Amino acid sequence: MRAVLQPAPKADPKDSTSVDSTGVLARPKDLAILFLLTGAAIAVQGYHPFVEDAEIYVPGIKKLLNPALYSFNDEFFASHAKLTLFPNLIAWSVRITHLPLEWALLAWQFSCVFVLLWGCRELGRVCFGSSRAAYGGAALVASLLTIPVAGTALYIMDQYVNTRSFSTAASVWIVVTMLQRKYARAAMWLLFTALIHPLMAVFGLGFAGVLAWKQRTNVTMQPHFAAALLFPVLFPPVTDAYRQTLDSRPYFFLLRWQWYEWLGIFAPLVIFWWWARMARRRGPHALETLCRACVVFGGLGFLAALLITIPSQGMRFVELQPLRSLQLIYILFFSIAGALLAEHILKTNLWRWLALFVPLCAGMFYAQRQLFPATSHIEWPGRDSSNRWVQAFLWVRDHTPVNSYFALDPDHMRLTGEDQHGFRAIAERSMLADRVKDSGAVTMFPALAGTWLEQVNSEAHWRAFGLEDFERLHSKYGVDWFVLQTPGVAGMECPYRNSAVLVCQIAHGPDGAKAQ
Repeated sequence: MRAVLQPAPKADPKDSTSVDSTGVLARPKDLAILFLLTGAAIAVQGYHPFVEDAEIYVPGIKKLLNPALYSFNDEFFASHAKLTLFPNLIAWSVRITHLPLEWALLAWQFSCVFVLLWGCRELGRVCFGSSRAAYGGAALVASLLTIPVAGTALYIMDQYVNTRSFSTAASVWIVVTMLQRKYARAAMWLLFTALIHPLMAVFGLGFAGVLAWKQRTNVTMQPHFAAALLFPVLFPPVTDAYRQTLDSRPYFFLLRWQWYEWLGIFAPLVIFWWWARMARRRGPHALETLCRACVVFGGLGFLAALLITIPSQGMRFVELQPLRSLQLIYILFFSIAGALLAEHILKTNLWRWLALFVPLCAGMFYAQRQLFPATSHIEWPGRDSSNRWVQAFLWVRDHTPVNSYFALDPDHMRLTGEDQHGFRAIAERSMLADRVKDSGAVTMFPALAGTWLEQVNSEAHWRAFGLEDFERLHSKYGVDWFVLQTPGVAGMECPYRNSAVLVCQIAHGPDGAKAQ
């Protein structure tokens, strides 16, 4: 450890691997290495553009590109879209480049991972003054993009592009520029984060404030400034419908976490504290400052989580999810850990690097295949999908009217073989509320709770539905199409079917006429 925690040497102007005065990489070779590292990271992580939270974000983009889409129930994704420039940015890039949306999404995913790893590399250079340490940190983060962040239901980086993809990369650069005391640039990164993901910007601002305090600067960047704007009036009383939605998300409540998830809170903070002590005695100073800031920031997030979990009145504030602060803590932790490993253990020995990263990447690859076993590891744009549900959703997109209204099993994203693919994101059609992702929108926008609960209750016991139940949904909501699992239901006309999924209509409407 003594060999690692040494003061960071000043960059030699003759050193071809140094950065210039603007902090931009000086050599194309460095960009090429980061490019390859990004490609390797995505190869391990996988790429699934329409899974999980993409069901919330992608429809907002598609609605901007084609306003005729989503005639019904668009509030379950439009509420998010109104608070961020993310869909506008992606839609703008599609219009400017004339790329198909799927290729644009892949390009943005690659770019966000690239910028994240670039930031991790620069963090290593700032703290250690060593290219080896810098790439060690970036490589370890690249290997662990989809490691769970304690009990927050977050990864370091998702397998698809979303608002967190941008805010995660930007947050690392906020830290880097704060450590370099380039406060104007830090403010620009903060502004960018606020425009893309306002909630995550609060955490970036909080960490910047703690770091400024640890640096003993006169910069006015108080972490409580943003919190002062969050008056209780912005958080309405908890209704029964909203309470049911919150209860479906146990990770909102700290006291419901498992013991190993609690370990995920404190273990990194203890190690940061130890690193700070070692750096205080032996240097470098930037590492000590960063580690102490992480301990303070992590502790504040934990206390905030307790305050909104223990008192029953705190339930109205759980949507703030203060333990999302752990995402940045984890990135910084693995960046520093990778740098220390590179400096102290791996050094220039290729076999040591391979002995660490090959098994690590193989394990992460295996874990990702278990998450999406019925889907290709990388869902390339334009390539036929092997997933039966996705095939059905694509048929819907290509063969049903734009104003069609669908109903699916409200838990369809959890079904075996569905692999968490979003219907709206792929099929580009409206649907009744589901119990998986639409409930996530409700946790952030309580006004949707009543509508959500009414619709999912109408779909209760879906697997036991008969023809009369589908007719009831048609009469009540105007739903005219249904996506069912095989073997289907008697009395339905199903123009599409595969071994797992059917797309059906009621053969005859209430007036006896054939459904159109």
